[in-house]
Amino acid sequence: MSDAAQTLAQLLREDNRYQRSAYLFVFDALNYAHSVLGMGAAPAGASEEAAASERHLTGQELCEAIRLYALDQYGYMAKCVLNSYGVRTTGDFGEIVFNLIRVGLMRKTDDDRREDFDDVFDFDAGLEQSFQITPPE
Repeated sequence: MSDAAQTLAQLLREDNRYQRSAYLFVFDALNYAHSVLGMGAAPAGASEEAAASERHLTGQELCEAIRLYALDQYGYMAKCVLNSYGVRTTGDFGEIVFNLIRVGLMRKTDDDRREDFDDVFDFDAGLEQSFQITPPE
């Protein structure tokens, strides 16, 4: 088992509010934000250190990326799937992220706060009502 997997397993023993899948989903959504949505893109020619700091997302940006990734992956079932992971509000994503920061699996800046994740979007409006089925033409 890798160090990261062991660290996550220990975290889940300490705090069982969220399923392991919730933590993995946040990592996947962060990757989606960078690679698909282009969020936190580093400027061309930036040093590795500068590039790493430029790839940082705010809590609000990460919540929006999570919302879009959930809709992309789960469609109309996004809210149901996230609820099954123990996630019911955007504040829960803040708890997950700050748990990951606490155990060294994510980093934060001095400006980042757990409260940055509170009330970013309403789960009903953001995950159910905004989903649209587009029939083929």
